[in-house]
Amino acid sequence: MGHGHDHDHAHGHGHDHAHGHDHAHGHGHDHAHGHGHDHAHGHDHAHGHDHDHAHGHDHDHAHGQGHDPAHGHDHPRAPLLEEGAGAGKILFFDAFSGIAGDMTIAALLDLGVPLLVIERAVAALPIEGFHLHRGHAHRSGIVATSFDVHVEAPQPERTYGSIDAMLAAAPLDPPVAALARRIFRRLGEAEAAVHRIRLEDVHFHEVGAVDAIVDIVGAAAAIVHIGAEVVGSPLPMGRGFVKARHGILPLPPPAAVACLRGVPTYGVDLDAELVTPTGAAIIAALATRFERWPTFAPDRIGFGAGQRELPDRPNLLRVVLGTRSGGEESLGSASHVIVEANVDDLTGEVAGHAIEALFAAGALDAWAAPITMKKGRPALTIAALAAAPQADAVATALLRETTSIGLRKIPVARTERPRRITTVKTAYGAIRVKISEGPFGPPQIKPEFDDCAAAARTHGVPVREVVSAALAAAKG
Repeated sequence: MGHGHDHDHAHGHGHDHAHGHDHAHGHGHDHAHGHGHDHAHGHDHAHGHDHDHAHGHDHDHAHGQGHDPAHGHDHPRAPLLEEGAGAGKILFFDAFSGIAGDMTIAALLDLGVPLLVIERAVAALPIEGFHLHRGHAHRSGIVATSFDVHVEAPQPERTYGSIDAMLAAAPLDPPVAALARRIFRRLGEAEAAVHRIRLEDVHFHEVGAVDAIVDIVGAAAAIVHIGAEVVGSPLPMGRGFVKARHGILPLPPPAAVACLRGVPTYGVDLDAELVTPTGAAIIAALATRFERWPTFAPDRIGFGAGQRELPDRPNLLRVVLGTRSGGEESLGSASHVIVEANVDDLTGEVAGHAIEALFAAGALDAWAAPITMKKGRPALTIAALAAAPQADAVATALLRETTSIGLRKIPVARTERPRRITTVKTAYGAIRVKISEGPFGPPQIKPEFDDCAAAARTHGVPVREVVSAALAAAKG
């Protein structure tokens, strides 16, 4: 959890398996960090929790080295999912045993998201002192993927403000950064509400901060890679209590409940933490709707393992990628959607606020264009471009923040130049530069304006001088 809690179960480990823990790079050791919180779910909390690492899964290290499963199973896997493979489809999170950050990553890897997608996103962040494990676990005869963040070095406490700034500045793909920031904001706002503090002051403690960062950024990267609309099942809520840094907390954790405003839940007769704050923030931010099972045709299935055995159900998160039925609204195979509405009674200030809300909801671009409606009424078209999975969330924001009683969704395809971000050194300091390449003529080079403006203020020079210096450095 955020501020001040030290649940003793950071990533939810402390499960007991008997099938060995083989590391591909040969250390073959048992993690026994000396922590001890027996959580029936044992997942991640966004705060530095102490936990037992006695898992005994057959793990791969994130740098892609293989492993020899101690059970002797071959674990055949389906072909990896290509980027955009879920466009126009539904990705259903069937959380019959709850959800946590590590289970989310594990299930998406099991579905076919390449591990490299997670690695690249995490490698873009200025954090270190940990490595990733992917392995397998057996639950009721089902072979599922497991995922673990193994922290190797002391970690600082991080505030929500510092984490959000880090995500904003990191060279992540813009849709990944926007989605990760949206998830973290949901988690931060929940913690701030529980502790009655400012959002920027919410603390994520040591190990738990690294776990939450990896899980949230990795989940965002995987969801953007798939490109499907996310639908969630109602969430089961266990009861009981958990020891935290400042005392005993009820289950489900207060921050998890705060994250789930508007999300359907139901109680189960189990003293266990089934939904963690990080898991709650992820599914609440991702899902466009919740239902017991959507009307669709399953294509691919992935299972992510929780870290403990549960007495009455397999501790798994199932994700199902499927094709919409003919009766559902479909955007076809379009990768992106334009959402727009015409309004004739918005002030400029309200229109500007609506555009900001569209970006916050996940829009890649948003704009207002003047039009003339019937009877010569001046009006505005408020529009946004969104990746298909975020289209419903953007549409909700458009209806919420304007006076329109309806909107249009226009499926579109987008051609993008391959883009990378590099940092150049100038007389005014380091400036990030976007370089767009590909078979479309000379590269387009654009310095990050915020970096240039900050450097111009620091050195007392016009911003165009900093822009020119950054362009010269990038071209030289």
